[in-house]
Amino acid sequence: MPPLRRSEWFVLAYFAYVALMGLILGVGLKPCALLAVVSIVLLALAGHQSVLRDLMPLAYTLAAFREMDWFTPAVHTHRLEHAWIVWDRRLLDDFHLRAAIESAGALFPSYLELCYVLVYAVGAVSVAALFLNHRRDHIDRFWLAYLAGTLGAYALFPYFPSEPPRTVFPADDLPHIVTILRRFNLWIVGGYGIHSSVFPSAHVSSALSAAWALLASIPERRWIGIGMAFYGFSVALATVYGRYHFATDAVAGILISLLAIVALKLL
Repeated sequence: MPPLRRSEWFVLAYFAYVALMGLILGVGLKPCALLAVVSIVLLALAGHQSVLRDLMPLAYTLAAFREMDWFTPAVHTHRLEHAWIVWDRRLLDDFHLRAAIESAGALFPSYLELCYVLVYAVGAVSVAALFLNHRRDHIDRFWLAYLAGTLGAYALFPYFPSEPPRTVFPADDLPHIVTILRRFNLWIVGGYGIHSSVFPSAHVSSALSAAWALLASIPERRWIGIGMAFYGFSVALATVYGRYHFATDAVAGILISLLAIVALKLL
């Protein structure tokens, strides 16, 4: 069999885990079919050092995200959401976080909404940074760390069925300033989001996983990884302020991103 990269073995193990979980939870054979497709693609690209192979984890991540929609429960009880909202209201209202964010008008809310929408480009931007800094030889190291944090979040979705605060509490706790970027984000999550879970926040875990991976892959330019880390924490704040996630989701996303560091240490 052609040799697989360590990150590709991780991808294979993840989709195998989800396929098994699908059988146990009664989702059916769709995860098994996706596992077969991913396996074929992995083997077809194995042994070739191509840009397509370098970029394929972006496609695997998207497939893993969409796959989680198959685990959406028929009915959401909202038991978890009613427990989590207590902490959000303390943070936004009692500690005046929303008021602080909106104190300069639309400036900071626009920045946070921009951070939220740019998460979808984190993987591609990180790979570009590796190429531009002549670190293509570290592409496997980067993807292993990034996928550990991102797919690690997806793997927990079926165990914490939940919906975002903006839909569970549609008339409460919302931002007072609605920008064009917010409308755009709401259009994306409304039309292309999944409905299985919001815990933990994969937006947060993926951005911070990329930061830890970049710090390890481009150590001579630490400002790149540090900048990504600052961005990742901005995303965490954006998810809570914009009511895309509960604060609990964001904190869990930060913790899950540490799996990237574990993966790097194991290397």
